[in-house]
Amino acid sequence: MKEAEGDAGRAHDAGRTQDSGRAQLDKPPGKLAFLPFLFMLSGDVQDLAEGRMPLPWLGWLGAVAFAGLYGATLLAGLDRARLGTALPRVLVGCLAAVTFALNIGYSGDWILCFPVLSLATGIVLRGQRPLGFAVLALSGAAGFVSAQTGHGIESATSIGYGTLMSGMVTAAILRLTETVAELRATREELARTAVERERLRFSRDLHDLLGHTMSLIVVKAEAVRRLAPRDAEAAAGHAADIEAVGRQALTEIRETVTSYREGSLGAELDGARSLLDASGITADIRRSGPPLPPQTAALLGWVVREGVTNVVRHSGAARCAIDVRGTPDTVRLEITDDGRGPATADGGDRGGAGGNGLKGLTERLAAAGGSLRHGPDGRRGFRLLAELPVDGPEEPGREGSGAAAGRTLVASGTGKGGAA
Repeated sequence: MKEAEGDAGRAHDAGRTQDSGRAQLDKPPGKLAFLPFLFMLSGDVQDLAEGRMPLPWLGWLGAVAFAGLYGATLLAGLDRARLGTALPRVLVGCLAAVTFALNIGYSGDWILCFPVLSLATGIVLRGQRPLGFAVLALSGAAGFVSAQTGHGIESATSIGYGTLMSGMVTAAILRLTETVAELRATREELARTAVERERLRFSRDLHDLLGHTMSLIVVKAEAVRRLAPRDAEAAAGHAADIEAVGRQALTEIRETVTSYREGSLGAELDGARSLLDASGITADIRRSGPPLPPQTAALLGWVVREGVTNVVRHSGAARCAIDVRGTPDTVRLEITDDGRGPATADGGDRGGAGGNGLKGLTERLAAAGGSLRHGPDGRRGFRLLAELPVDGPEEPGREGSGAAAGRTLVASGTGKGGAA
């Protein structure tokens, strides 16, 4: 058991680490993530520093202006508050002016400024209609300038394609990460809202359920206290009323809580696998056949819960098999284990008269037109077999829903946590 708990803890830590990594992937790039693209101009800067360009002071002025405008454009374009203003577009316009001035003045020596300019344009215009036109225009301009300054057709084509892809890919990646982040935030907000609404509904239902009952119990208790010294018979009558009201309130609370905990057969099978794994019992779960109606699935879900609870608490088994086989007319659920059988070493009775859970299940399945059989499975182990018609009859006076079936099972004693 300790090893299972350790494995579960490690799995939880791994899941938490995976969720943290996924959250990092969903986070949009930071404002400094695109600054390293300025290293594309390192060759031109080196030529400028080594004196292979005319008018070095003018070249340095243009390089510093380009780098400063590019950094300012990144800061403004990645700031969601400023993105809708005119500032990012003005900065991109100034950056384009410096790019064209450097390439015209230095005969295309600064041609790699165009892909960097396109990247900044993709950041500023992402998700907007002018993006495609602006990037195509920059791509054409880069190819034209490259061809006119003697770089050749192949070089012009390469620089034009690189300029196009630089802007479009950057814009696509940013939009994707921002959309994923927005969807995640929306999902978390919807989950919080759903929890708050469910909590409010639950508290309101409990208030409506217990408000009158508790008031009546308080009044009756005060009457008992007043009448006990002088009229024992009347006090006993009020005490009996308190007992009846308390029993009724307990039944109503069970029904209310059960309606919140009602789940499908699939959910119960998943829970059974988790419980068996945590208990160190090998789980072999198989399911086949068509989908089941809600009432039938709810009844079988309670059989799975009761059967697996008994396996964990009383069997001492190393393996448990759950097999669900359905046809258009009937469904069969079988739970077997290789444990100690009906008579357990700890005094529990998995199949005898003391098993209130199995007794209640037998009654409920019989009312639905089915059956529940249990007993030894060969020389070792225990076998629980439930059979139900897919369209079984509804109990008179009960709604034909899975929630109704679950509430009735609790009232019959199934929800007491096992047969023992």
